[in-house]
Amino acid sequence: MIAMEKTLLDLEPGMRGTLTRFAGNPGFVRKLRTIGIREGKTLTVVARHPLGGPVVIEVDGREVTLGRGMARKVIVDVAA
Repeated sequence: MIAMEKTLLDLEPGMRGTLTRFAGNPGFVRKLRTIGIREGKTLTVVARHPLGGPVVIEVDGREVTLGRGMARKVIVDVAA
């Protein structure tokens, strides 16, 4: 199995990936870690709203909504 690195924004609804790193500043990283989004967690994309709307993900059984700018900075490994 080959792992491919993608941003959370690249994933289609229903796809999942393991968070490997963040591409944002320390304040951004701290904010996401505070709400339970951290390295090693499995994230599932629930929905990507149209017209530049937010991305809804599931982490630890909870749904979290992230803006597209934030989702673009979350890097995950996806098994191909």
